Amino acid sequence: MEISTFTAREFNQDTSKAKKASHKGPVFITDRGKPAHVLLSIEQYQKILGLAPSIVDLLAMPETVDVELKPQRIENMSDLTDFP
Repeated sequence: MEISTFTAREFNQDTSKAKKASHKGPVFITDRGKPAHVLLSIEQYQKILGLAPSIVDLLAMPETVDVELKPQRIENMSDLTDFP
């Protein structure tokens, strides 16, 4: 993980550079020499919060394009005996 620091002026002048840096690690944005903000990728943010990706996020991943999903049809719900 790489930590980057941008002054508020640098951030305002090159936001895309800060966004790219956020994929490598947190980006601290300083205001008058003191850390004022932190820019994180959404993956890093979710990891910090302990959030698991949703099924929609997982299915939208590029590597899942070739996965065939053929769910089995359940005819009788009473046949299911193993509920969590």
